[in-house]
This record gives sequence, C-alpha cells and structure tokens, in this order.
Amino acid sequence: MEEKSLLVTAIILLSTAVLCVPIFKKLGIGSIIGYVVGGILIGPHGIRLVTGGTEIMHFAEFGVVLLLFLIGLELRPQTLWVLRKPVFGMGFFQVAVSSLLLGGLIGYLFQLGFLSSVILGVSLSLSSTAFALQSLAEKNQLNTSYGRSAFAILLFQDLAVIPVMAILPLAALEPGQAAHGGFNFYKLGTAITAIIVVILSGRFLMRPLFRMIAATGNHEIFVALSLVLVLGVSFAMEKVGLSMALGSFLGGVLLADSEYRHELEANLEPFKGLLLGLFFLAVGMSMNLEILINHPFLIFGLALGLMSVKGIVLFVLGKIANLTSDSSSNLAVSISQGGEFAFVILNVAAQLSVLSKETTDYSIVIVTASMILTPFIGIIKEKIIDPYIHEEEERPADPIYEKNRVIIAGFGRVGQIISRMLYLHKIRFTALEHNADQVNAARKFGHKIYYGDASRLDLLTAAGAAHAEILVLAIQDAELSLKIAKMAKENFPNLRIIARARNRSHYFDLMELGIETIRRDTFASSLELAEETLKDLGFLPSEVKYFIQKFRDYDEAMVKDQFKLRHNEKELIAYSKNAVRQLEEAFAADMLQKEAS
Repeated sequence: MEEKSLLVTAIILLSTAVLCVPIFKKLGIGSIIGYVVGGILIGPHGIRLVTGGTEIMHFAEFGVVLLLFLIGLELRPQTLWVLRKPVFGMGFFQVAVSSLLLGGLIGYLFQLGFLSSVILGVSLSLSSTAFALQSLAEKNQLNTSYGRSAFAILLFQDLAVIPVMAILPLAALEPGQAAHGGFNFYKLGTAITAIIVVILSGRFLMRPLFRMIAATGNHEIFVALSLVLVLGVSFAMEKVGLSMALGSFLGGVLLADSEYRHELEANLEPFKGLLLGLFFLAVGMSMNLEILINHPFLIFGLALGLMSVKGIVLFVLGKIANLTSDSSSNLAVSISQGGEFAFVILNVAAQLSVLSKETTDYSIVIVTASMILTPFIGIIKEKIIDPYIHEEEERPADPIYEKNRVIIAGFGRVGQIISRMLYLHKIRFTALEHNADQVNAARKFGHKIYYGDASRLDLLTAAGAAHAEILVLAIQDAELSLKIAKMAKENFPNLRIIARARNRSHYFDLMELGIETIRRDTFASSLELAEETLKDLGFLPSEVKYFIQKFRDYDEAMVKDQFKLRHNEKELIAYSKNAVRQLEEAFAADMLQKEAS
C-alpha cells in the first residue's frame, strides 16, 4: 500500500511539473514560479492531491545540496581570484547593507528579538540564483554590465549561505541552555575537526579513489561514487551539527581543480535539476496559503517593501560601480526578489526553534510573493517605464565633426578588431556605438568612439556617410543591422557596405538588400580550428590549406544557391542534402587521388 502511495505521489508530482512549468515559461514568468504554483495547487492548501509537503521537503532538500556541490565545483581558486573585486566588493556590500536594513526594519516593526531579526535579515537579503540567472540568460543579458554584476553578487550570496548554514545549528539554544545562551563550544570544536577531516579526505583519499574508478571505465560506478561523495560528506556534516549544504559545498570545492570536475558536473546535473524542481514543488505545498488568502494586501505589500529595500541598495551599488542609471535599475529589478536559500535557512531555523513557526510561515509566503512579482515588475519596467524614460531622458548623441573614409557601426568585439587593423594602417575611421556602457568601457582603453544610434539618418549624415567609401556593419543585432543597411542603401547609394551576419537567415536578408560583401559570425574561426585539428591529426600543412580553401569556396557557393531557394523549404532541404553528398564525394575523390600518388 505504501509502495503504491509513493508511486502515485511521484506520478502526481511529475505530472504537475510537466503541466505547470512549460505554461509559466511560455508566459515569460520562469520555471521556478511554475514549480511553486504547481505545489500550491496540489498541496494541502490547494486541491489536496498531495498532503505530505513537509516530508517531501526533507527529501527535496537534496536538490539544494547538489546545487551547492556544483557551485563548489565551479569555484576554482583562479576563478575566485579573477572575480575577487566584484564578488567580494559588490556582493559583500549588498548582503551586509541589505541584511542590516531588513533586519533592523523587521525587528523594529514586529518587535522580534536580536537573533530572529538577524536571521530574517540575512535570509531576505539573498536573491534567487536559479531564477535570476535563468531570466538573464533567456534575455541574452548575462554579458551586459549589469548581468556580470548580478552574477558576481549572486555568487557571493551563494558563498554567504555556507557560513550561515554552518553557524545556525551552533547558535540554536539547547534545552536547559536558555538561561546561559551562547554557543555550544563542544559542538564548535567537533565541527571544526570534521571540516578538517573532510578537507584532508578530499585531498588524499577521494582523488585517488576517483582515479581508480575512472580507470575501470565503468560509467555507472563513477556516477554512484559521485552521489556517494555528495551524500556521504553531507551526512557527516549533519551528524556533527552542521548543515548538509556546507558538506556538499566543501566536497565541490575540494574537487574543483581535479581532472574529473567536468564529468562530475555532467553526472550530477540531471539529479540536481530534478531534485531542485521537487524542492520548489515542496515549497509550494508547504506554503501556508491561508496566510495569503486572509492577508493578501499585507503579504504583497511586505513583498514589495522587501524588493524596494533591496532594489534601492542594488541601484546605489550599481552607481558606485560606475554603471549607468539604466543598468543600475536593471540590476535592481533582476535580483531584488527573495531567493531559494531563504526557504532553506528559514526552515532550518524553524526546526531548530530559532524562529517561530508563524514567523517562518509568513516569511516563506512573502519570499514566494516577491518571486512571483519579479517577472511582472520586469515587464512593467520594459514595456511602460523604459520607453517613457528613454524618450524623455535618453542621452543625446555625441556631435561628430570629422569625416573619414570608413564608418564602423557597432563597436563590440568585431568592430574593435576591425578598428585596430585600420588604425595600424593609418586609415582614419568613425566608430558609432549605441550602448553607453560599451562606449564608456572603450574610451577607458583610449578608443575614439562616438555615442549614437547608427540607424538614425541624421547621425549617419553627420558621420559623413555621403562622402565615406565604406560602411562596416559590425552590429550583432540582426534587426538593427538590416534597418541600418536598408537606410544606407536608400540614402547613400555610393556607400559600399561590408556586413557581419549572425547566421544564414541574417545572411539571406542582407543579400536581399543587395549587399555583396557579407561574412558570417564564427565561420572563419571555425575553419581555423578545423585547420589546426587536421594538422594535429597528421595531415600536411599544404594538404590542410587546400582542403580548407576548397570547403570555404564550396560552402560560400552553396549559401548563394540556398538564397535562391529560401522561400521553398522542400527544395531548399533537398538541395542542401544533395550539396553535402557532392562535397563528400569531391573530398573522397581527392583522398583516392592522394593515395594513388
């Protein structure tokens, strides 16, 4: 009967994830909210399909354990050293100031004790790593200035969880200690000893063991050993009064420099994703929905208050780090919500009786509400606030007083390399870039660059497009690139355009405008890598040069033929398959000729 109950529960949980997560991702709200809302629907406060939310939470916490192990694997000493300033500067400032402000406000407004206020302040200062990074990645914003800043702050927050989870069990008062308070120093000594033992075991025992298992070539046993390592170290830490999360993190850090790091990541990633999803389902099931139903204005008001305090801190931090107002506001919106580790810390604090059950329940509902609000606040900012602010306060384009032979539109990686080559040959150029952060960064390195939108006819005219010889379209945004190309072709017919294409579709659109000189992103670098690979495999340099040039000529001719068939998908697919076969036959004939000679 118990086995059937477990099987039915598993089916319900997986079905809920399959139904809810795609819907919420499609709406642009994110998968985490899908898991949480799904948990609310099927939980004891919803339609009661599953009532054991607390028991499932204990099992699902292994998702957080695996997440911290994988974070530890990423934290190689070299990586931390490179990121030390943003991580330990911006990250520390955000956690410290947000914890101080939130803890102080909570303690004052709700008359809580010092320890409770501190734990709540620290818990609520943390943002959702999974939520924020996924959102930034989906919008291609991880490589922006505020995306990098958000990553650094989130990384420090993940690190900050470790000492919090380590200290929390030690700070809990045991029965009979209430009158004396303080730490249990026996526990502290045991914990320190356990950490030292784990570090030494990882260095001198686990690496040789992984080496021995890897030598057998048995992938299943390697996966099993990976899980045993994570669960074993976590169990050991829990037994000495520390958190499982601390143990798994230490295990990851100890193996961050090992040769098996990437294989460990690949083996554990599926387990982490599934268990994290289960964790967020359990969060939804264990959330006291009655609190939200009975006090909706209070909960969402406090959630907005939480996001406002963190948002102000993040905005000020962005300005201190020399981000623009727009980037600072994006940073504030992207990571001002509560995070998944707040659930972990609050639940542990409640289990240790450091926080009351009522305080924990209210706090979890507020954190969940802040996560639900984040996508909507982002949409409001992008669709309503940003257009108005940009229309009223957009930075004016720089005045241009020079007329040069070449105009470069877009000063990212591609535009910078082209400009350096022109500079070395004493060819003067005018570089235009619409990203203010990119302009500021380029100017720090001594580049002469003008801020402005190259899709504006007045700006291109001011840059001398009527008399220039060449316009280099080095912009990655395909839509903007086509807009500039079309405008330039219509207004400056004598201006030759050399364009960068993101992909074949962009290439075809540029060809349709009559642009003849187009180069695809990564095509040349991919051929160079192929050339080096063939050389390392023993091919003669002269042979490799011939093969690479033959492939280049054939592929470029094939793209031009595909352009003619682009509107007929059936013919395009048939032609492409036939072209690949012809190329294979041509290379096979070359190889036979080589063998015969």
